[in-house]
Amino acid sequence: MGTPQGNHDTGFSYADYLTWPPGERWELIQGQVYAMSPAPSNSHQLIVGELFSVIHGYFRGKPCRPFVAPFDVRLGGKGAADHEIDTVVQPDISLVCDPDKLKDNHGCLGAPDWVIEVLSPSTAVHDQRTKRSLFEQHGVAEYWLVHPGDRSVTIYRLENSAYGKPLVYGVEDQCSPLAFPELIIAVADIFVDLPALDASA
Repeated sequence: MGTPQGNHDTGFSYADYLTWPPGERWELIQGQVYAMSPAPSNSHQLIVGELFSVIHGYFRGKPCRPFVAPFDVRLGGKGAADHEIDTVVQPDISLVCDPDKLKDNHGCLGAPDWVIEVLSPSTAVHDQRTKRSLFEQHGVAEYWLVHPGDRSVTIYRLENSAYGKPLVYGVEDQCSPLAFPELIIAVADIFVDLPALDASA
């Protein structure tokens, strides 16, 4: 994976991002480039698949649209030009309820309503710190972090323009996005295809 091309002095933009090789995956946060893992683990993909299946089924025929990575989420002002956008991320799952944010057919332009990230060792700190702050700043109403290591889900919800105290759910629990309480997800079901945890570890 080479170094992305663009203006290093002023930071990169979405216009630069569009010129990079399509086989390489990057995220762009406030003009800074972050390389993504070449390929997620099997466990990661099983979790994403299980979650997306449930979410997609619930929203079938409804106005909100769920998307699974790779899916560009461009965070910037509405109608911003490509060279004015300095943040592009690819959450594992994004829910978008405003059709205007999907008009150009190049991902989402603006903040999704709900974002889910499945943590992996290489991205855990990035997802829990940098991207949490980013989504809070841009008004993502709900941010879920799925922890494969201890089979849990941490939920951040926007309260007065800031994320409140996180809610943590374990395998005995069920959880729902605040805006869609009828969408009930059993935490154990998220990890149903993974090997059992070693209790002696």
